[in-house]
Amino acid sequence: MNTRHSAKWVFSALALAGIGATSSALAATAATGMVVSATVLTTCVAAATPVVFGNYSLTALDTTGLITVTCTPDVLTYTVAIDGGTGSGATTSARKLSFGLNTLNYALYLDGGRTLNWGNAQNTDTAAASAATTTVGAVKTFTVYGRLPANQTSAAGLYSDTVQVTVTY
Repeated sequence: MNTRHSAKWVFSALALAGIGATSSALAATAATGMVVSATVLTTCVAAATPVVFGNYSLTALDTTGLITVTCTPDVLTYTVAIDGGTGSGATTSARKLSFGLNTLNYALYLDGGRTLNWGNAQNTDTAAASAATTTVGAVKTFTVYGRLPANQTSAAGLYSDTVQVTVTY
């Protein structure tokens, strides 16, 4: 027998066996845990429908609008405030619709009888979450009662104002 060829054959067999052993060593595993987390923040979002008085001909006009507040997770205590608006010289108790330099006074109320002014002084003339007109889960709806008083003379035109609704929680 040729010893030179036999040695090659033995060496090749040993090399193949070593390769197999190395592959088995690579199949080992290690494991660890990974922490996954999230923080749920308290968030409230407000949306409002317009308060539209329509055509004004010197007689008082009453109308309503809606403010919808959604808090996640459900927040039980908050207040909803409405500022005086953008009309020149307006306050929360004397809001003004504007058309150029012309204005019409109007008011926003917390109640259907239109006796409780809706303003922005916390815990004085703001709406508490518990005063919502309707509640469905975390969604609370508040009715805004508007009044445009009678006998205000001003130029013909489209009068408007923008008020800021603020939810404090």
